[in-house]
Amino acid sequence: MPLSYDNNFKFSEATLTLTAGNDWTRQGVTELSLWHRGVAANAGERMYVALNGTAAVYHNDPNVAQTTAWTEWVIPLQQFADLGVNLANVTSITIGFGTRGNTTVPGGTGQMYLDDIRLYRPATAP
Repeated sequence: MPLSYDNNFKFSEATLTLTAGNDWTRQGVTELSLWHRGVAANAGERMYVALNGTAAVYHNDPNVAQTTAWTEWVIPLQQFADLGVNLANVTSITIGFGTRGNTTVPGGTGQMYLDDIRLYRPATAP
């Protein structure tokens, strides 16, 4: 999915509202995985994922939008739970760029590509 952003005194995000009954604690699920790729000419922006329209978890690399290779970002679901998200009732997922809720910071523009958003159980040792 291509996602363009323009963060000049705003932030950019896309939200998917999920159907009822999304219990992300079932069957031992512990991780959210998201593949992403940027463009070298992009303005460096922070990327985040928010669940249920509230708490956002930010990518460790503040210039992730400039990463040109497909890269997997694995987020432990506990990070969302620590921010107060009810993982037994996930109603939406938001992917964004910039600082969520902040409209006072000048930012740049760019385009990201997102793919393979998945939930995983922890890997088992062989």
